[in-house]
Amino acid sequence: MAELDTLDLVVLAAILFGTVAYFTKGKLWGVTKDPYASSLANASGAKAGKTRNFVEKMEEQGKNCIIFYGSQTGTAEDYASRLAKEGKSRFGLETMVADLEEYDFDNLDTIPEDKVVFFVLATYGEGEPTDNAVDFYEFITNEDVNFTEGNEPALGNLNYVTFGLGNNTYEHYNSMVRNVDKALQKLGAHRIGDAGEGDDGAGTMEEDFLAWKEPMWKALAERMGLEEREAVYEPVFSIVEREGLTKESPEVYLGEPNKMHLDGTAKGPFNAHNPYIAPIAQSYELFSVKDRNCLHMDIDISASNLNYQTGDHIAVWPTNPGEEVDRFMNVLGLSEKRHTVVSVKALEPTAKVPFPTPTTYDAIVRYHMEICAPVSRQFLAQLAAFAPDAEARAEMTKLGAEKDYFYEKISLHHLNIARVLDIVGKGQKWTNIPFSAFIEGITKLQPRYYSISSSSLEQPKKISITAVVESTQLPGRDDPFRGVATNYLLALKQKQNGEPEPCPFGLSYELTGPRNKYDGIHVPVHVRHSNFKLPSDPSKPIICIGPGTGVAPMRGFIRERVQQAKNGEKVGKTLLFFGCRKSTEDFMYKNEWEEAKEILGDNFELITAFSREGPKKVYVQHRLKERAEEINQLLEQKAYFYVCGDAANMAREVNTVLSQIISEQRGIPEAKAEEIVKNMRSSNQYQEDVWS
Repeated sequence: MAELDTLDLVVLAAILFGTVAYFTKGKLWGVTKDPYASSLANASGAKAGKTRNFVEKMEEQGKNCIIFYGSQTGTAEDYASRLAKEGKSRFGLETMVADLEEYDFDNLDTIPEDKVVFFVLATYGEGEPTDNAVDFYEFITNEDVNFTEGNEPALGNLNYVTFGLGNNTYEHYNSMVRNVDKALQKLGAHRIGDAGEGDDGAGTMEEDFLAWKEPMWKALAERMGLEEREAVYEPVFSIVEREGLTKESPEVYLGEPNKMHLDGTAKGPFNAHNPYIAPIAQSYELFSVKDRNCLHMDIDISASNLNYQTGDHIAVWPTNPGEEVDRFMNVLGLSEKRHTVVSVKALEPTAKVPFPTPTTYDAIVRYHMEICAPVSRQFLAQLAAFAPDAEARAEMTKLGAEKDYFYEKISLHHLNIARVLDIVGKGQKWTNIPFSAFIEGITKLQPRYYSISSSSLEQPKKISITAVVESTQLPGRDDPFRGVATNYLLALKQKQNGEPEPCPFGLSYELTGPRNKYDGIHVPVHVRHSNFKLPSDPSKPIICIGPGTGVAPMRGFIRERVQQAKNGEKVGKTLLFFGCRKSTEDFMYKNEWEEAKEILGDNFELITAFSREGPKKVYVQHRLKERAEEINQLLEQKAYFYVCGDAANMAREVNTVLSQIISEQRGIPEAKAEEIVKNMRSSNQYQEDVWS
């Protein structure tokens, strides 16, 4: 018999190994999978091989109602979850919530008529779809949209419901839901109830939603033959305490967003599912008054694969202040169990646990829940059944049922859930509420977006943030309402500048992050690309309106033009209208504007409006009107017009003033001038980066 050479032995060993693997299914060497581990442990939360056919998914899971959401800040997703829960508990619908970007829609014409599809759609920016709704929106509004069956009408089988989330301070108010509804109607689909619209600009989003859904449910019940029943709380998630694990156990998530971060191997792509833990290169105060703060921060992205373009946005992932975490834990009677390890598991196959597990109560509340957000009326009504006594139950029921009473007692003071429970329960612990109710009823803690105030041409690996620290005194409230993210950034700035125990306004934060992974002044971030952009031709004139922190992207634009001039490019006329209270208090980047003037010469001019220095208040829109002739001349030279800041007042008034300037300077009716401004917007000659 011939001797076996080395290659033969290798081949035989491989065959033996494969045979053993086949018959044992790898159990001899496999790592035991944690049966409670969350599917969100990976960076994207997506499962390999997951179907993109939602009709097939509904059939597999026995669902007759699917609720799609297009969400940028989490509100639309929250509303979708609430509708799903209510549809199941009140009407026995078999519901599932779905992210628009996870499914294809060319088979929308195959959904049976005894099923219903909801679309809960936020409008982002200037009438744009949210990031997760872009593909769906482009597909459904395409003039040549094609479906699998070729029916006539194409979607005669589809029963659908729509609700939109918008802001009336934007020109394209609720355009997503309006355009999608119009497209579905055109394709022959049948809408049930009215196309609902919520208005964040008027501050009525929640009440608009509540007012819309009652007649919608009635219409849906009639259409589908549903019987309403008494709603009883059924948990979507199970909470299992893990006795064999402690917060020191390496597999326990203490606030890490995914498995890579837990293992210390985080790598890109960095995005809304996977932040980059970025060093803060420097941070300093821009205001010179004691009672207000405005921060400048430079975020170093050089060790990542992140990139940005001038005009983009940076997302900051905040953590909740320790004082509010303590308040929440205390009112629920969880203070002693805050570091207890728990696993959270979905009790029905289409639900998603919104954070990775196993984890601790403290980590869930600190890193994953919007516990500081104003509470919803509907949520209070749901919690009434778990009140510690009859008096508290009656008060919660009244708050949930009476719109005006709720506004007077809760909304007016921006009370969060823990504060409400503490007040209503008069200090009693609310130990009867299942923790799953909070996972379902409180929105996931969302990244906060800031206009980038640096130039990618000048500093491609460093992103600047310009942010005023939010602190609002409200009637009937002992302490101001404070922004979660900006006060977190203020604490980081204090630490970087030598304060040993940063505690802005008495608020403390876990600045070193889970397992000290943010130590050395780091902050979790990702970049979101924006359409707010300079003209490709730097010789084109630009007019920038940026009062207050609205100056952030304008600083980026002007630094870009300064760099272009240094590089020998011809730079066009650049006007910046900047406004603040006083030149001695909040005149941001004063020295930088002087430096820009030295480089750009007559091609740069700063026009200021100090609202509290004269006998009457003067704002940027007043200064704009004073320069009417020059503004019109620049527009006739195809100048680009940029506005950043408050949408409700400043941006709206600037739009009006611009129409007046064009009307008066060109001797045309104001209606014609308004049409010109509208055309400027549609051609991107007029761009806005505004907030409510």
